[in-house]
Amino acid sequence: MLKVENLTVEIGGKDIIQDINLEIKKGEVVILFGPNGCGKTTLLKTIMGFSGYRIKSGNIIFKDKPLNNLAIEERVKLGIGIMYQHPPKIRGVKLQQLAQYLTKDEKEISELTEKLTLQEHLKRDVNVDFSGGEMKRSELFQVLLQDPELLLLDEPESGVDIENIGVMGGVLNEYFKQAGKSALIITHTGYILDYINAKRGCVLLDGKFWCVGDPKEMFGAIRKSGYDKCKECICPQH
Repeated sequence: MLKVENLTVEIGGKDIIQDINLEIKKGEVVILFGPNGCGKTTLLKTIMGFSGYRIKSGNIIFKDKPLNNLAIEERVKLGIGIMYQHPPKIRGVKLQQLAQYLTKDEKEISELTEKLTLQEHLKRDVNVDFSGGEMKRSELFQVLLQDPELLLLDEPESGVDIENIGVMGGVLNEYFKQAGKSALIITHTGYILDYINAKRGCVLLDGKFWCVGDPKEMFGAIRKSGYDKCKECICPQH
């Protein structure tokens, strides 16, 4: 579904990602580990087409279509969605208005609202004065209404308590059971691994991939020994 080929990305004259390769198959969930500042969010935003992330070399291909020169909205139309680590606040736009813009299916809106316990938030401005958990549930609500084939999740557990992680994890688990749904998920806490069936994880360090393996085993090793040990992986993936 997604193929990243020899990708090097520059921000402000500095190479953040250096000659990386990644493939995500249809129906596959891939976990992305790495310390702060290693290029994880840069990779997601480059795939999504955000400005300021200049591709120096390499290609991003989604469903056999090159993305390098496509605008964000064109990538969304193709079936890519992103859940931000720090979602924006939108004053003057109600969550219900945004939901109705994303889909005309009122039943879908109602069911997802209930699953994410957002009934009382629909008439409020998007993410304004929401708690951390409410904001992340709202963000997940918005992106799932877009029904993307490839979901990019940037630290969905960040700033969220265990109860909210459980709610979101259950909804995501249900979503990924649908045929053909894929994801690339950044996690620091590893909590999301308790809810989704991810078979492959990778570690990004210094703008390069160093290790690929079972995400739960990898996270256990990272917790025990830190990221520096990942550079000693017997099968480095640059």
